[in-house]
Amino acid sequence: VQLVESGGGSVQNGGSLRLSCTASGYTDNFGCMGWFRQAPGKGREGVAAIYNYGLSTIYHDDVKGRFTISRDSAKNTVHLEMSSLGPEDTAMYYCAADRRYFPGQWGRGGSWSPDYEGQGTQVTVS
Repeated sequence: VQLVESGGGSVQNGGSLRLSCTASGYTDNFGCMGWFRQAPGKGREGVAAIYNYGLSTIYHDDVKGRFTISRDSAKNTVHLEMSSLGPEDTAMYYCAADRRYFPGQWGRGGSWSPDYEGQGTQVTVS
């Protein structure tokens, strides 16, 4: 299985970007897809996930109201619309996919370790 991200880049403070990720090599629909990010010197954090085959979403508190996740289940593609970006959003963003329908223990006091992850796409806000 391969996940390929696109859409990263540099944007000014307050700007917007749209990330996309397409999975290949998996013939069924992933139960859950989402995004992580990691900023220099910081740990990885879950940004958003769309799970239960697209029926539910979960977001990191810091991006609620600014980021929107969506997916095309037929194509195993997931998107992340990011708006009102600030320097704190600067990070490498990684696409994730899981055969399970729920993102691990995210939302239940724990974390999510997905089955598959992409190589990442850089987002820089200045």
